[in-house]
Amino acid sequence: MPHISDRAIVLAACLVLTACAEQAAPPPAPPIAMTGRERAASEVHVDPAAAALMISKYRQAHGLSAVRPDPTLQKLAQAQADTMAAHNILSHDIDGTLTRRFDAAHLAQDAAVENVSAGYFSLPAVLAGWRKSPPHNANLLSPAMRHLGIATAYAPGTRYKVYWALDMSN
Repeated sequence: MPHISDRAIVLAACLVLTACAEQAAPPPAPPIAMTGRERAASEVHVDPAAAALMISKYRQAHGLSAVRPDPTLQKLAQAQADTMAAHNILSHDIDGTLTRRFDAAHLAQDAAVENVSAGYFSLPAVLAGWRKSPPHNANLLSPAMRHLGIATAYAPGTRYKVYWALDMSN
């Protein structure tokens, strides 16, 4: 039986360990500490059906028709919220005017409105803010509205953290 030196065993062990180390995944990055506000913002999501129900109740209390979610309007609202969050700006026109965005989606816009906002961490809070603002409230209570899309986008590191967009049409 051949004799294997201690040096050969150590060398072989080093080669095996080196091969294993090269294939091992790097350790995970430590979690980023979040403030309570950041954690709350990261958990904000809106259910379009729940939003339609809340907005419809408000409209019906003012003698108006209910609204219901619309998938195309939902996509438009999500795109608007995402764009505002990506650019850290609250704007109706950051991704083009409402008319241009409706045209691109092949939607009639004879009756179309949009509310945007930021910094609210719940649907009831953003709706309360919109009701207190005369132009936003006028949009919520526009008689011709029948359909909506509503969305949020979370943007850590920005002033508002959460951006909202509501698009409604007839």
